[in-house]
Amino acid sequence: MIEIEKVGVVGCGLMGSGIAEVCARSGYDVIVEDLSDEILKKGLDRIEQSLSKAVSKGKLSQEEKESALSKIKSSTEPPDFADCDLVIEAVPENLEEKKKVFAEVDNILPPHAIITTNSSSLCVIEMASVTKRGDKVLGTHFFYPAPIMPLIELVRTILTSDETIAIIQEFAASLGKTTIVAKDRPGYICARLTIPFLLDAVRAYEEGLASAKDIDTALEMGMNHPMGPLTVIDFFGLDTLLFISDGLFEEFKDDRFAAPTLLRRMVTAGHLGRKTGKGFYEY
Repeated sequence: MIEIEKVGVVGCGLMGSGIAEVCARSGYDVIVEDLSDEILKKGLDRIEQSLSKAVSKGKLSQEEKESALSKIKSSTEPPDFADCDLVIEAVPENLEEKKKVFAEVDNILPPHAIITTNSSSLCVIEMASVTKRGDKVLGTHFFYPAPIMPLIELVRTILTSDETIAIIQEFAASLGKTTIVAKDRPGYICARLTIPFLLDAVRAYEEGLASAKDIDTALEMGMNHPMGPLTVIDFFGLDTLLFISDGLFEEFKDDRFAAPTLLRRMVTAGHLGRKTGKGFYEY
């Protein structure tokens, strides 16, 4: 069984930078790649801020922060992944873009290396199909924010080997994460169960049942949820919710996954949540 020493992360956005931070804090050498130096700088600044926050809260020493930062290198050149043992793809939720990443990385990596996707809902075998290492491909769905959330949802295709699953489970444990294993079905476990709940919250708001704040407070204080559903949607993006729900509806033809009209209108209007400054709330 291979030992993972160097990790590559494709994408330095919210998820990619968080994953890179988690790996570096756990002692792995990390190289994170994105399209431009500007994007990389934003991601690296985000990592530095996150580590500084951990230091201020006493969860990390200054020495541990500096050590983690020293383990992270950035690049705009995919060939720099050539000596990685594991590459985690964390680009936006677009299957064709992810397949391009997988094909490119597959041609660069050594034969023993594993490639995973951070997708929350897409078909992993589609990504594996463009590589020559289908047995070494799986999903590793981290949750936002990756440095804090304790779960990784592993997604096993019909080609993923037992050895690959075992390696990634051991790797996840070294990050301090708990793993669950799902089959390669649309939405996996978490999205499949959560998306209907989030869409119902949008429908309730659309119908005028209550204000956004009262809907969220009901779930936060009545059901002990850490965040209300409309806050959650604003957090990860109304466009992302629409994309995932449309994919699930296309697969299952189940009205539970049918996007409410209001959600489509808000996405069309550019009200995507925190990333645009307006969603169900203003930021």
